[in-house]
Amino acid sequence: MPTKISQLSQIDPRAELGVDVEIGPFCVVGSEVKIGDGTCLQSHATIVGRTTIGCDNIFYPNSVVGAGPQDVSYCSDETMLEIGDGNIFREGVTVNRGAEKEDGVTRIGNNNMLMANSHVAHNCHIFNDVILVNGVLLGGHVHVHDGAIVSGNSVVHHFSTLGTLAFISGGCRVPHDVPPYMLAVGSDDPKILNINHVGMRRHGISSDTVAVIKQAYRLLFRKNKSLDDIRAEFDAQLNGVYPFELSMLLNFVEQQRRGKMGRAREAVRDQPPQSEQHDLNQRRAA
Repeated sequence: MPTKISQLSQIDPRAELGVDVEIGPFCVVGSEVKIGDGTCLQSHATIVGRTTIGCDNIFYPNSVVGAGPQDVSYCSDETMLEIGDGNIFREGVTVNRGAEKEDGVTRIGNNNMLMANSHVAHNCHIFNDVILVNGVLLGGHVHVHDGAIVSGNSVVHHFSTLGTLAFISGGCRVPHDVPPYMLAVGSDDPKILNINHVGMRRHGISSDTVAVIKQAYRLLFRKNKSLDDIRAEFDAQLNGVYPFELSMLLNFVEQQRRGKMGRAREAVRDQPPQSEQHDLNQRRAA
């Protein structure tokens, strides 16, 4: 049983609460919510919808998590929001559950910090150790990979992907994917200015690998070489043995270039939800 629940809060008796959950005054917890051990809701936090929350998360005042998507085509309550462990949701953060697209789920992993008034729209996937600074807005279906940082008041276009350890400068409008380990700067259609030296060093990436990523950055974004030429150059230099980080970067850019409008996942927009796609495949097989 939870240890501390304010009598001034409204907790649906069907909600599932772990041990050592703390719920402050004037909170609302809906009937289909599941909250893991050690999670804390400060005053005026609202958790609704089919929302599953892991352990040791903190929800600050006026955060609203699990509400329906802001999507005019949405017409059902069957979609979901899944949240992992150790996340921080600061004041005024909003996270919407999925719309009836893709698999119908919005996902937030572990150890992320969503600062004040940031917004995560439907069907987004925030991986692990991500920081969304104050006022960041993620459109629907955005993916943010491990360790990425999105600086204050930046806006990310739906279906965009921000790669591992990508860094987005403040006030950016991000209409396309940003590859892993890259630093994007500019208020409108930001450019890849450099690699994220600080982030790579903090995550223990070796100086040799950082140097290789720096070389790849120059070939990709300064000399604008083709991926075939870049791979050939690295094959000769590295005897075909790529660091993991280099393989991730080149594969990411390849997928981005195969996509539309600089977004690898743009093709998902035209696909039916996964359940509908399964039914369609079954009919075709028959």
